[in-house]
Amino acid sequence: MLALSLILIGVLLRFVPHAPNFAPVAAIALFGGAYLNKKQSFFVPLLLMIASDVILGLHNTVLFTWGSFALIALLGYRMKQKPSAGRIAALSLASSLLFYVITNFGVWLMGWYPRTAQGLVDCYVMALPFLRDFTAATVIYSFALFGTYELIAKLTRDGKLASVLSKK
Repeated sequence: MLALSLILIGVLLRFVPHAPNFAPVAAIALFGGAYLNKKQSFFVPLLLMIASDVILGLHNTVLFTWGSFALIALLGYRMKQKPSAGRIAALSLASSLLFYVITNFGVWLMGWYPRTAQGLVDCYVMALPFLRDFTAATVIYSFALFGTYELIAKLTRDGKLASVLSKK
């Protein structure tokens, strides 16, 4: 149920008007790595991206984009035992940098910029505004997801929803 909810929320939030790259996908991947089982944590961001990219448009860098989100789910495993505000902040920033490095290398490699050292530098420099928005979204959505989950878990620990929200 949690995995399906994350997919639906992620797809919906990719369609509402927002700044470029201000979407919750990395936060969902990070959160999924921490709270979902291994299989679900990889498939949630991928299914979210496939479902929305089919409508928004596919491009020649999807493997870099989708692969980045799978790697971000791995980063979420670092919080499996004990999420904390410091870890959420650090891994949100690490996720943003990982996404930035991998996807912009893909943009350069696929020929959107000249395949020269200067072309690679230009690619990364021109992507800095996207990094800013992506990082802000990842941090904000990560704290929202982890915080909401922990608050609900605390409030329902002894209630009927406790088994649904418990970590496995």
